[in-house]
Amino acid sequence: MPLWGCIADDFTGATDLATNFVSQGFRTTVIFGAPDPARSDTPDASDVDVVVVALKTRTARVEQAVDESLRSLRYLESIGAERIYVKYCSTFDSTPAGNIGPVVDAVMAELGEAITVVVPSFPKAARTVYQGHLFVGSDLLSESSMRNHPLTPMLDSSVPRLLSAQTVNKVGLVPLDVVRAGSVAVRDRVAQSDERTLFVVDAITELDLATIAEATSGLRVVTGGSGLAMGYLHDAGSADARDIPTAGGYRATLCGSASQQTRAQVAHAKLTVPWRKLDLPALRAGFEAEVASLLDWATGVYEAQADATPLFYSVDSLADTQNVPAGTSELVEQALAAIAAGLVRLGARRLIVAGGETSGRVVSELGIERITIGTAIAPGVAWSAGSTADGVAVNVALKSGNFGAEDMFTSAWSLLA
Repeated sequence: MPLWGCIADDFTGATDLATNFVSQGFRTTVIFGAPDPARSDTPDASDVDVVVVALKTRTARVEQAVDESLRSLRYLESIGAERIYVKYCSTFDSTPAGNIGPVVDAVMAELGEAITVVVPSFPKAARTVYQGHLFVGSDLLSESSMRNHPLTPMLDSSVPRLLSAQTVNKVGLVPLDVVRAGSVAVRDRVAQSDERTLFVVDAITELDLATIAEATSGLRVVTGGSGLAMGYLHDAGSADARDIPTAGGYRATLCGSASQQTRAQVAHAKLTVPWRKLDLPALRAGFEAEVASLLDWATGVYEAQADATPLFYSVDSLADTQNVPAGTSELVEQALAAIAAGLVRLGARRLIVAGGETSGRVVSELGIERITIGTAIAPGVAWSAGSTADGVAVNVALKSGNFGAEDMFTSAWSLLA
């Protein structure tokens, strides 16, 4: 019976959370899409400590996000998950309408819970909250690269203010001085509320997260980025929690993210690996022919050097994202998913995929329903093992755009035994 059942609003966020739970000794699996507990083929979770359901709801319509989250919750309840973790991005990616607040409200109402915490902080990835304000490194969220996000531009750094616009519940704050006073002080502050309340909690170090984790041990529902999972240590921590099977075969990197860090990773990789930038006009003019051309190129790369790592990407600079035709993001995701499927047919078995929406599209295209988390590559990023709809064993690393060191696309392969 799982100790934790988690609902994540995108695929890379799900693997990010799973990676952190594994680092604390929890055997963890990720299931893609909301399972139906009424179906006879509902995934078995009796052999793991944590089940993370990965959804694509971050930028979906509010009604869709709430519906899929509640279906996931009912599945997690059906398998006996003891506690529920609602996971969103550590940069609180959302619009004024949601979807973070509406999903948290719906989960709390479904379970009859009155109090929860909101903890976006992930210090290892330089995301911290102080006096309710979210920082990315030393920059306020509203002054970071997230202000230019094409789908969820973050123009305010106050988490309580952002959340208040999305929730029907009261929003409170547990400031850092209370956190530093210890878990009892945090628990007492939260217990003082006599209304349904979402408490934003400051945290700037992993010790702060550990304090919050201890303070919230009595809450049925917690919410946050993936960092909060670092505060929970599994008493029966499994030494082999990261053991996964590895698949031999070709390898490749596919990047749909336009984030600053992914652009730096692409630039670094291009110095040493074969690469192709997506030709968007060619894809619009003849999608199947252009994808076939790219796969023919990859075939030549593998024939010349079996251990080569071809890189497919879409963005060099922010200029590539400006004044583009409607549907460009969808075209990029569709193209990279088709390329991924073609590469697997060629014999590729190890893939790095950058970008939440791209990762979701690639996983769906390959028909991967479930992965087991393995070796960590960077905070929030890990190798995993799964199989395609055709039963082909693969290893995939699904990377949120802003995560990973600059050399990730060249160094990560050595971590997969």
